[in-house]
Amino acid sequence: HVPPASRGSGTSFLTRLLTCWVFFPSQVYGSRTNNMCIMSGLMQMIKEGGTRSLWRGNGVNIIKIAPESALKFMAYEQIKRLIGSDKETLSILERFVAGSLAGVIAQSTIYPMEVLKTRLALRTTGQYSGISDCAKQIFRKEGLGAFYKGYIPNMLGIIPYAGIDLAVYETLKNNYLQQYGTNSTDPGVLVLLACGTVSSTCGQLASYPLALVRTRMQAQGETQLLSMSMTGVFRQILQNEGPAGLYRGLAPNFLKVIPAVSISYVVYEHLKTQLGVTSR
Repeated sequence: HVPPASRGSGTSFLTRLLTCWVFFPSQVYGSRTNNMCIMSGLMQMIKEGGTRSLWRGNGVNIIKIAPESALKFMAYEQIKRLIGSDKETLSILERFVAGSLAGVIAQSTIYPMEVLKTRLALRTTGQYSGISDCAKQIFRKEGLGAFYKGYIPNMLGIIPYAGIDLAVYETLKNNYLQQYGTNSTDPGVLVLLACGTVSSTCGQLASYPLALVRTRMQAQGETQLLSMSMTGVFRQILQNEGPAGLYRGLAPNFLKVIPAVSISYVVYEHLKTQLGVTSR
């Protein structure tokens, strides 16, 4: 979920910029070089395609973010109501289940756009003229199944990511309100940002290896990687890069995900207040 994970057009600039700096290059090309860092990833992209290359794939990223976020948060609230029945509050396990199911629903709906985003981010200059051209070329050369490459590890990863992220976030927020809140249900922007930072960090640590495998599978056809299954990609990473290779690109991923997710939670809470939605 990752994940988990870019979460709104308002944060897409920061998310996309940090993603392009190193997240995709270090995840996808880790088998080619063990020296990729933020600055080297940045310079490599600028050298290949100029400054504009830093925003490759941002169009489809913005297009997918609205339905993804809307579906995730809507499904989360509705599933909580079904699970909670007449109970006033839910346990952290129940929130985990609701978050996991919400993440699966949202990701399953928009997954082809995730593949397009990855391909557009990794393309060479002039390879695609736009989003529709990218989709047409993928379909013509690789078939419909190419739009679901990495789907299984993505779903396996979104379950712990979305579950932990949403459950930890709401549990931390509710605990804060119980201990320090007065009559207000708004803990404040800084508290929401802190809760979002902790929850997204926990979710990323739990699901990152699967997110890495998903990204490499999505990129198959754009790099020298042969078409492999999820287990094949796992074995290749362990063989060529060792166990640490499963966490390649984790630091820059934190740089993009933590602010994006945290800000999205602030927006989420304020929209809930405006719409009169109450959480359990």
